[in-house]
This record gives sequence, structure tokens and C-alpha cells, in this order.
Amino acid sequence: MSGTFDGYGGRHVPDPLEAPLEQLAATYDDLRDDDDFRADLDLFLRDFAGRPTPLYYAERLSAEYGAEIYLKREDLLHGGAHKINNALGQGLLAHHAGKDRLIAETGAGQHGTATAMVGALLGLDTEIYMGEKDIERQKMNVFRMRLMGAEVNEVTRGDAGLADAVDAALEDFAANVEDTHYLVGSVVGPDPFPRMVRDFQRVIGDEAREQFRERTGGLPDAAVACVGGGSNAMGLFHAFRDDDVEFHGAEGGGEGADSKRHAAPLAAGEDGVITA
Repeated sequence: MSGTFDGYGGRHVPDPLEAPLEQLAATYDDLRDDDDFRADLDLFLRDFAGRPTPLYYAERLSAEYGAEIYLKREDLLHGGAHKINNALGQGLLAHHAGKDRLIAETGAGQHGTATAMVGALLGLDTEIYMGEKDIERQKMNVFRMRLMGAEVNEVTRGDAGLADAVDAALEDFAANVEDTHYLVGSVVGPDPFPRMVRDFQRVIGDEAREQFRERTGGLPDAAVACVGGGSNAMGLFHAFRDDDVEFHGAEGGGEGADSKRHAAPLAAGEDGVITA
């Protein structure tokens, strides 16, 4: 099965989504190594997003915990988060494929903000699906998205959260695939979304690996990343996958793994199949 990761992933979707996703996968496979596409992406990552980001030696933090700690400063990118890496990649993919509309889901608003930025940059109509509860919690990011010309659609069904926003965006994508690209922000969902996000976020780890070698002459003992939807962690870890480097992902523990009030599905969840 295409897009699998050691038994996970693949494409488990209803029939109406199969053809659009197959078309998207073919477009991505054609463009990912295209010289013009890569040149455009490299230009925007440098001049619009602000890459490369620095690798900062946290001297006082290192002294406090007895380890040599370096921080990859993705927070210094335009927009304040790593989300712009993937948004630029997928936005350019949509542009090269002749799409004129972007849609995205967002929870905290960082991915929605990055998508709105890229839509404005490339002249693409942009709509963001966001749960009613998240809109209330993240008013500043909603303001930023609208400031950049995006339409923010409030999702009130279900729990009015991120999962419901994803459902709404998928329905939009299935109905408007001819002119619309669904810009997924995490390494989740059906193929080709996880591998696209991985490939566009791997710049984090590629830079960090080279910078660490230049600074220390070797590789780190461990790479540490927070894990929510996985884009940040995958972006860092992928560059070290063939090296003797430990990977440590930190999920949100909430009230504990037994409480059902946590954000740690990898540590506390069970395997399963989700159909869109």
C-alpha cells in the first residue's frame, strides 16, 4: 500500500476521496524533484520564511541540566512557527498544479495562519476551517488569518474542535477538487499527506544536522521534539534516521494517561483504522 510507515498510514478513505487523492499523489510525485519547483521553494523558504534558522547553544539550560543542549530556532521564522515550511511547499504545489484555492483545518491557529500567509503570497483564495471552541480560544490567530485575507469558517458540529474541522475540510476538498488544494498541516490523514508534510518539514532536521556538525564536529546523542500532529518531530527526526541518534518525542500528558484527558495517543493510545 502506498504511503505506509512500518505498517501505519496508507489510504483508507471513502470512494469519493480516492480519485482526488490519487490525482494529488501523482501531481506531487511529478513535482517533488522538478527543478523549477525546487528553485521556487528554496527561494521562498529563504527570502519569505527566513531560512536557515539558527542553532542556538542554550548555555544556562545546559548548565542547569548537565547536558549540552542546542535549540533549533523555528520560532524565528515568519509567522512564528515551523508551519510555514510545509505551507509554502504545499502552496507552491497547488500553484504549479493550476489550483486557485487553498483550504486548511486548524486548531491553535498556527497552521491556519501559515496557510493564510501563503495564500496571500501566491494570490490564492484561502478558507480555513476551525472549530467553534478553538475560535473562541485563539482570537488573535483568527484575527491574523482574516487580516491576511483568509475566510475563517466556524465549525459547530460534533465537539466543535479540530477533528470536526478536519471533517469539514475533507468534505470541501471532495466537492471542489478541480480547483482546490487541501493543505494538511500534520503528518496525519491518508496518503500522500503524511509524506508531503514530512518532505516539506525535513528542512528542519537537514539544517540542524549540518549545523550541529559544523559546531561540534559530530552528531548529537539525541534529538528531542514535542509531538502533537507530528510535523515538527518528523521534520527533525527524519534527517537522523540512519544515524546512531536517539529520538525522544514529548506528548502532552494532561491529567495523566489513565484520565482520558491527555494529548498522548502514541504513549497511551491503541492501534486502529480511521476512515474519513
